[in-house]
Amino acid sequence: MSEFSRRSLLGGAVVAAAASTMWTERVHAQYVWQKSDWHAAEFDALTHTARRVKLVVHGFAINDSRFLKNAKNSLTGLQFGSGVAADQIQVVCALNGPANMANYGDYVWQKYRIGEWIKVDDPKTGQPAVRNIFYPSKAGTPLHYASEDPSNEDSAFQDFSIQGLQARGVRFLSCHSSTEEAARSLIKQNSLTTPPEEIVKDIHAHALPGVIIVPALSAALALLQCEGHYGYMAA
Repeated sequence: MSEFSRRSLLGGAVVAAAASTMWTERVHAQYVWQKSDWHAAEFDALTHTARRVKLVVHGFAINDSRFLKNAKNSLTGLQFGSGVAADQIQVVCALNGPANMANYGDYVWQKYRIGEWIKVDDPKTGQPAVRNIFYPSKAGTPLHYASEDPSNEDSAFQDFSIQGLQARGVRFLSCHSSTEEAARSLIKQNSLTTPPEEIVKDIHAHALPGVIIVPALSAALALLQCEGHYGYMAA
């Protein structure tokens, strides 16, 4: 199957703004979201953006950060190799499965032992990651790059961190359905007694800035391709 097949639809997903309130009432299962449960307008705007070139990169497995590298290569290749203006490119990283956890902050990775669950080690420690190693850029905060040469590894154009990609306009989608499934797996791994829905809401509350949580990624991919005319790349 071609990576760029626009008819290939995989996965399951979520879109909603992260809630930061404390949940004191009993939480009931809400595996399937209704349209009123998430920020659909933000996703609709992304779907129908008028940019010239639109691409959704779908990541399920971590696969050596391939979904991030594909997004970086697409942006840089379009801008320099094809001469498409940066403001006419929209790349979306749509994540479900293990890759979905890249959408969430260090709090989630530490509390729920995400690295142990999805088999991701921290290169600084050699141990299962208790922080989101995919987010921070080597360029620091605020971002400061040593080179403007697109071929230089120290330039923005070779930065495949989530922080660096977001600075170049890449949008990230998180799958709610995947988070529901993850919560149940994490309960087993960590011997938790917390109800799944409380874990889901806790995870959602710590989404990275700018992440859109969609109800089901498979549905989001269909809408991006059919209504938004996005190209599709599997990672």
